[in-house]
Amino acid sequence: MDITPSADLEAFRAEVAAFLDSAPTDEIREAGRKTTSAFAPFDQAMEWQRILHSRGWAAPDWPEEYGGPGWTVEQRYVFADEYQKRGLPPLLPNSLKMVGPLLMDLGSEEQKQKYLPGILAGEDYWTQGYSEPDAGSDLAALQCSAVADGDDYIINGSKIWTTFAFRANRMFMLVRTDSSGRKQEGITFLLLERTDYPGMEIRPIIGLDGQPEQCEVFFTDVRVPQSSRVGEENDGWTVAKHLLKHERGGSAASPALRRHLERIRESAARTPSPFGGTLAEQADFQQKLGELEVDVASQEHFEKLSISGHPLARDPAFPSLNKLTNSELTQRISVLMTETVGLDGLPDQRDAHVVGSDAPELGDDLALVATAFYLNSRATSIYAGTNEVQRDLVARTLVPRATGAKK
Repeated sequence: MDITPSADLEAFRAEVAAFLDSAPTDEIREAGRKTTSAFAPFDQAMEWQRILHSRGWAAPDWPEEYGGPGWTVEQRYVFADEYQKRGLPPLLPNSLKMVGPLLMDLGSEEQKQKYLPGILAGEDYWTQGYSEPDAGSDLAALQCSAVADGDDYIINGSKIWTTFAFRANRMFMLVRTDSSGRKQEGITFLLLERTDYPGMEIRPIIGLDGQPEQCEVFFTDVRVPQSSRVGEENDGWTVAKHLLKHERGGSAASPALRRHLERIRESAARTPSPFGGTLAEQADFQQKLGELEVDVASQEHFEKLSISGHPLARDPAFPSLNKLTNSELTQRISVLMTETVGLDGLPDQRDAHVVGSDAPELGDDLALVATAFYLNSRATSIYAGTNEVQRDLVARTLVPRATGAKK
């Protein structure tokens, strides 16, 4: 699918560009420059979401009936393109791109009315309670239990890698409600209205980049209402798989990948080469950058098929393919980042990563974030289902169809 720049689309681009040039605060722009993972600095990301919401642009992918702008595929790509050109911080995905779309698809009318407005407005942040110490890539092995007691469930167990749980006011989670059958059975999907229930404890985890982005969460006889359930009891695995389709694909990641490549190109043009000239002039660097540019362009076309509703995008393997290519491209780009900045990327600059910090920054903008981005991107091939799991799903879906073999 090609975007033909009609007059209306160019006028829309000008409108978007004007707003994105004027609306973000200096702190929001700084947060974008210092973002080192899929999650931007929390305070600035939420402030920016509220600003975008005031214009009706916080959720470009949402349908109009739930508060989205009703944009075409072309408009959504134009918005993403202009957004990334300015290096603005990504909005936090758990609420807008995961539990929000899930509730639109599978939530009750009461749940939609109760939760969607707060998600859209940036009043609520939802953390994801999926992984456990012994149930990460094998999520169906989870053991955090919920036992029915009257109109409530009583939860006991723990979760880990719950992003920004210490800043969240809500959580969506998977719990074990029955252990008698297959491990994919007996799982239930719950919405927790609070993250300060009696018996609930949150402990931040300091990452390799020095930031407390991830958390452990412990539950001891935590009582939550059964009305917080999405779907039927013991059918949470079906609900979780539906949510993972939103987490693994369906949005425009390629503009962010192109922005990473642009930052690499700009830094390389300033970096002297030991062979004379700049790094950008060296043939081996040009080859690596060129290969990534071609692959990012392919990923962009892939995403356009996905979000445009093309028949190919309705294939069950499509989200897995999208997740695979996006995560591997992110990791390859992170490697080229570190190669570009070289020794300038080695100093520990975690203090300078904090928005508003007066800690000195060493090297250029890319050197400030390259190592932290590299370390954080190691997780892209693990979260939302490991790449090994995605390849298995693709093999079981596409290969039999192509060869005529049985699954």
